[in-house]
Amino acid sequence: MQTKHKWGEALRRSPSSMASFPSIPSPLPLLSLFLLLSIPPVAPIQPQWPLQRVPVVLPQVTEDRPAPHFQADARLDVTSPCDPECHKKALPPSYWDLRSILSYETLHSNGRLTETAVGIYGYTARTQTTPALPSRRKRQIFGHDGRFSIVGQDFLLNYPFSAAVKLSTGCSGTLVGDRHVLTAAHCVHDGKNYVKGAQKLRVGFLKPKQRDSPNPASATNASNTHPSPPDKMKFQWIRAKRTHVPKGWIKGNGNDIGMDYDYALLELKKAHKRRHMKLGVSPPAKQLPGRRVQFSGYDNDRPGQLVYRFCRAGEETPDLLYQHCDAQPGASGSGIYARMWDRRRRRWERKVIGVFSGHQWVDRDGASQEFNVAVRVTPLKYAQICYWIKGNYVDCREG
Repeated sequence: MQTKHKWGEALRRSPSSMASFPSIPSPLPLLSLFLLLSIPPVAPIQPQWPLQRVPVVLPQVTEDRPAPHFQADARLDVTSPCDPECHKKALPPSYWDLRSILSYETLHSNGRLTETAVGIYGYTARTQTTPALPSRRKRQIFGHDGRFSIVGQDFLLNYPFSAAVKLSTGCSGTLVGDRHVLTAAHCVHDGKNYVKGAQKLRVGFLKPKQRDSPNPASATNASNTHPSPPDKMKFQWIRAKRTHVPKGWIKGNGNDIGMDYDYALLELKKAHKRRHMKLGVSPPAKQLPGRRVQFSGYDNDRPGQLVYRFCRAGEETPDLLYQHCDAQPGASGSGIYARMWDRRRRRWERKVIGVFSGHQWVDRDGASQEFNVAVRVTPLKYAQICYWIKGNYVDCREG
């Protein structure tokens, strides 16, 4: 059964009853009727993507770096000593800090490594406060598992589920361009070194498995005597040509909270020919439809299956979004997305507003706790990722 979640269902207005007017109308009711007819109808309330101009992040100088050794093991979880309150108390980075954080490394498929310094234009630092919620939930799945395995070609090969991909390092990702995949930085870099397999990184697309059919006659006879087997799927892999990782994730650059920048962009060697999701600036959680987020990924406990989930967003910081979605290792790197009304294009649009980083272990008051956390696409991150995709800033000014 196909279940459609229409997060932005327009409010329906019940027909209002009109009062009876006297046979000889007086000037006052006529004036009231005229005013009533002249008022334009009220537009239905619906969640809308905010209209905003984003800053510009431009590459300035690119230099070669020593080739990496690819000795780190790929990790599907993230460890950080900083909990939500710690992130909220952190001082906002300065302009020069941001230039250092948004500088990035590019790993090429031939093993070459470069580092690019960036300039930031049109950005004004703002003090952003986020109200704290009274409680948090742990990541483990309690009772009913709220995840859904997507089965059948009719769903897997159609948008938005077709935009979810698998990385050869074990993570998930989301198509955000004709050749581009958005994922988590820790899927290719552990914060100090590039992981094993990062140089020959591949992206897997779930497609129908081709079945051998000896001849039409035997195939017809077989279909008449035996029921058709369920749809079998397999991954078709495409090599990554380039991988961009922000310096904010890579340790040793003065940024102690690398979790805020746990995102990376992969450029494929050839186009994938699927519909991709658009990138969007993450709005405040309270503006999301039903305050919900959703994402699809390849959880390790369900091998070969695409798993979809949606849940209510929890606490948030300027760079992170804590949520309560059921997830297992392997889903990290999935694109967190929402569906809202686009006023410019006059249609509903799904946009990726974050990257699922995974569960975060935190030592709080001597006790170990864990949270589900996603990296939010801020205006600066949008400007950077969009430039990586488009190759120019002109097409990246409206988030």
